[in-house]
Amino acid sequence: MGWRHSVLIRRAVLAGVLLIGIAVLLLVAGALRLQALRSGQPPDLALATSVQVLDRNGQLLRAFTVDDGRWRLPLSLDEVDPLYRQMLLGYEDRRFWQHAGVDPRALLRAGWQALRYGRIVSGGSTLSMQVVRLRWELSTGSWQDKWRQLGGALALERVATKEQLLEAYLSLAPFGGNLEGVRAASLAWFGREPRRLTPAQAALLVALPQAPEQRRPDRYPEAARRGRDRVLARAEALGLIDADTAAAARREPIPTQRRAFPMLAPHLARRALRQSPAAGVHRLTLDARIQARLQTLAAEQAARLPDAVSVAILVADHGSGEILASVGSAGLLERERDGFVDMTAALRSPGSTLKPLIYGLAFELGLAHPESLIEDRPRAFGGYVPENFDRGFQGTVTVRAALQQSLNVPAVTLLERVGPARLLARLRRAGAEPRLPEAAAGAGLAIGLGGLGLSLTDLVSLYAAIARGGEPVTLQDGLRRPIGADRTAVGYNPAGRNPVLPPRAAWYLASILSGAERLDQGGGAIALKTGTSYGYRDAWALGFDGKQVIGVWVGRPDGAAVPGLTGTEAAVPILRDAFARLDDRVPLPGPPSAVLMASSTELPLPLRRVSGNASGAPDDQLEIAFPPDGAVVDLGLGLGLSGGAELALKVRNGSPPFQWLANGRPIAHAPHARTVQWSPEGPGFATIAVIDGQGQSSRVSVSLQ
Repeated sequence: MGWRHSVLIRRAVLAGVLLIGIAVLLLVAGALRLQALRSGQPPDLALATSVQVLDRNGQLLRAFTVDDGRWRLPLSLDEVDPLYRQMLLGYEDRRFWQHAGVDPRALLRAGWQALRYGRIVSGGSTLSMQVVRLRWELSTGSWQDKWRQLGGALALERVATKEQLLEAYLSLAPFGGNLEGVRAASLAWFGREPRRLTPAQAALLVALPQAPEQRRPDRYPEAARRGRDRVLARAEALGLIDADTAAAARREPIPTQRRAFPMLAPHLARRALRQSPAAGVHRLTLDARIQARLQTLAAEQAARLPDAVSVAILVADHGSGEILASVGSAGLLERERDGFVDMTAALRSPGSTLKPLIYGLAFELGLAHPESLIEDRPRAFGGYVPENFDRGFQGTVTVRAALQQSLNVPAVTLLERVGPARLLARLRRAGAEPRLPEAAAGAGLAIGLGGLGLSLTDLVSLYAAIARGGEPVTLQDGLRRPIGADRTAVGYNPAGRNPVLPPRAAWYLASILSGAERLDQGGGAIALKTGTSYGYRDAWALGFDGKQVIGVWVGRPDGAAVPGLTGTEAAVPILRDAFARLDDRVPLPGPPSAVLMASSTELPLPLRRVSGNASGAPDDQLEIAFPPDGAVVDLGLGLGLSGGAELALKVRNGSPPFQWLANGRPIAHAPHARTVQWSPEGPGFATIAVIDGQGQSSRVSVSLQ
């Protein structure tokens, strides 16, 4: 028995030596292979990340997916909650800062547990190995891929710092669906950046990458809860959180719905992407808080308006020119309202919104004062006969009242004196680009009541200049060029522009407009002007205080009429709420030194009453507008065309009925018309006269040929 026992001992020793030799050979071979892998090419950590559009404070306005449709937002370690980082390392890789990419102790522990329990109890992969697996898209069940993970991790740690590796994991880790990286996950599941997380949120984000599809909170909330609670238990055991904190975190509900990524200023964000497609980050002047509030306001107000009606809002700091909010529509995805159309840039009829500039020019030229008297009576300007919105007339009113009530005849009266060309020039000086109708031969008096095209941005630029005391303001949205810098309109000069109005005239306008309809929202009165385009196609409201200017447009993007749509009813309530949602308000400034404070009777004689025409004739004086006195009119009468040729006779001012006479004989049979046709008997001199219902008369002598 003794020798048999000795033989068995010798055999056992030989077998042990053999096994040790085999293990040593395997370890040497493995080490050599790992060394070969370590000296190989590590995975590239340069990741394609989502293009970001940020606001003035670095807050995310909008992001775009990478080419494969995944959300992978860039971030740095200091943008992630410290507790989340501690939980992650405590649960996934406790010796992350010490090992060289592979943790032998973790591998031995994982192998021993697998042999003991017959299943995988814990993984031996370090975060460095997981980065390699994710970057090379390796499988988890292949020994060959596992060797590649080991070698790749060793090679990666040779060229990258621990901070770079941790950032790579935080950007690559899967969180379910097309979510990659902790920042995308935090925004999708919690609606917040990962800079500040609750313990429960941090634990869930640690648990999800272990089984991103099996633990998706929106599909498997209970599995997500179990995974989160295991992380909380580990964090409590490691002393990262106390028992009370862990208990409170377990009671926190699991998010069961994925949130949409921020979609603020979508039109402006898309424009930024088109202008600089290669840029990874676009920084705008917008304020995300104001932008979000006003996008919500636009959607809420549009829901109360008729179908297909949209809303646009533009807010700017008129001191700096920076745009703080740009709402192009009531909702980007609102198909019925053509939400994809950016109505801050669309050309529309401005209605009465240009009247303040007309009055401001009259103040500048010394033609009027806010307390000057002006006539609001029926009047023809050549062939143009404006009417007020309510088709009534106020008679003699002050200029202040005429602008506050947005009366049409006084505005056109002043525009005739100021000149349409001057009005267009000052619009361009303000940074706007007015567009005349294609069929228009030139700028006529109708432009003062909306007979041209302007955008909401143009009007905000104009009112910003008025708010700034007449100084032009170059609007900035943060894109590569100032707004308007790519325009080619004649006379447009974005840099070094002359004043739009003198400070005195601009203050007069602010004083008048702030008294029209007081919108006191805790920051003093707002200077306000409304506008409604012909046919109820566009409703406008423009307003400013001592700091900000807001423009509101309401209408159908396709240009169709909306019966009853007016600036007062549709746009002013939105403007009022928009000012209420601003962070701060500044009162309107006081008057400059050159302001004349006087009543109508105290004004200098030339300013007491506004003359209605360039010659200085009284407003109500009857006048033959055509043909002019002394004119030679070729009607072809010398060619034997008598009896068929007609001459148009036009009267200006006066009151109907009108009686026309030619050489003392009554002609025409349309006593209430201001334009009639007369057929002369033959060539020669003719005296044409007209008498109105008040007994006034006017006559001209012409030569007919």
